[in-house]
Amino acid sequence: MVVLAHGFTGHTDEPALAQVAGWFAATVGVVGLDFRGHGRSGGESTVGDQEVLDVAAAVAWARTLGYRRVATVGFSMGGAVVARYAGLGGDTDAVVVVSAPSRWYYRGTPHARRAHWVIEAPLGRWVARTGLATRIERGGWRPVPVEPRVAVSGITVPMLVVHGDADQYFPLDHADELAAAPGAQLWVEPGFGHAEQAMDADLTGRIAAWLRTALAPSAP
Repeated sequence: MVVLAHGFTGHTDEPALAQVAGWFAATVGVVGLDFRGHGRSGGESTVGDQEVLDVAAAVAWARTLGYRRVATVGFSMGGAVVARYAGLGGDTDAVVVVSAPSRWYYRGTPHARRAHWVIEAPLGRWVARTGLATRIERGGWRPVPVEPRVAVSGITVPMLVVHGDADQYFPLDHADELAAAPGAQLWVEPGFGHAEQAMDADLTGRIAAWLRTALAPSAP
């Protein structure tokens, strides 16, 4: 089964993520979550830091439902979170990161700079809260959490990195850094944009097939 982790300002009721969940559900069990400060969850977003605890809670819930093999699949910020969760010793049997940043504070594209404005500026946080159902913790990180590209060195389960060559937020070097994890596979998708909004049934099906192999009892 898979735990789906959405991107920044996303949530489980968002049409794009709901559609991806439906595609996965055709072949595997699915548990979705709203990260803290997003959608129907309480609290405030820490933009990838304490969200590893949210993934841990979702995985634990999946285990209580009787699933012995659980994969974590994350998009954009959610991809960075599941990568950190797996690399820091989280209870997952496979991990898939889609369109994820490998390092913090990247401002190399207009879309990334806009995201930083939403996170850091008082007006940006107001826009996120009132227009995007996302409440962001003020004051920034203390201390700065381990970067995904560092955390992935601790991953010991099968890992798939999926990234598009048309990603508007993070260029392919982010994917290359994440795919340096031991035994990781990298899929560079031609024409693919960013995260759950760019997903289609074909790519979801290929990821689900990879997961079925990765989660098979004979898999390492």
